[in-house]
Amino acid sequence: LFALGAGERLVGRSDWDQWPTAAWSVSAVGPGLRPNVEAVLSRDPDLVVLYASADNRGAAERMRAAGIVTISLKVDRVSDFRDAVRLLGGVTGLGNAASALVDSVDAVLRSVRAATAKAGRPTIFWHVWDAPIITIGQGSYLDELVEIAGAKNIYSDLRAPSPQVALEDVARRDPRFILAGPVGARVLASDPRWQVVPAVAGGRILIVDTALVGRPSVNLGDAALSLARLLHPRLRL
Repeated sequence: LFALGAGERLVGRSDWDQWPTAAWSVSAVGPGLRPNVEAVLSRDPDLVVLYASADNRGAAERMRAAGIVTISLKVDRVSDFRDAVRLLGGVTGLGNAASALVDSVDAVLRSVRAATAKAGRPTIFWHVWDAPIITIGQGSYLDELVEIAGAKNIYSDLRAPSPQVALEDVARRDPRFILAGPVGARVLASDPRWQVVPAVAGGRILIVDTALVGRPSVNLGDAALSLARLLHPRLRL
């Protein structure tokens, strides 16, 4: 919404919404899951945007019953991002800005894909969580970004966006690199159990900018570019 030019129209946000920094000036009205409907209604909004989840279904129904336009969004894939931006552009009267935003992000993604097209495609394991071990599958936009950035996710054969996997299977699939956030990287390097994975034992852990790649939004192009620079440091990107 900020990228579309609708930031000044916001009368409330969830506790989750802390990006961009301009969002901090908007009053928080509670959690993003199972929101405080009364707190939201007290802001007298014309439009409510919710995270599409079973936990939010009841809140969405109550807000619609109160006569408020309510839409639920969930961005698992890059195509979901495009659809969400166009939908928001439509309901806010900013359709031209939405189209321009989608085109801008797509241009960066195409540029990164072209730059890495002839580079080698190392295999990667993306460490999301440690107990249990959670990674990314083909249902995640991160799997798409890895492919655009010129690498191959060893769990792209799994449909779920965030599948649980076994350590022994990670070792068997033998990724060239491990992608992890700063905290996850420290866990991997210090936990002796992970030494069965050659990439961990060999110190081939690449630390990703979780603040950048963790939001499937207007920064998708920059996220792909940052991954490409990590994976292919010799390329001029």
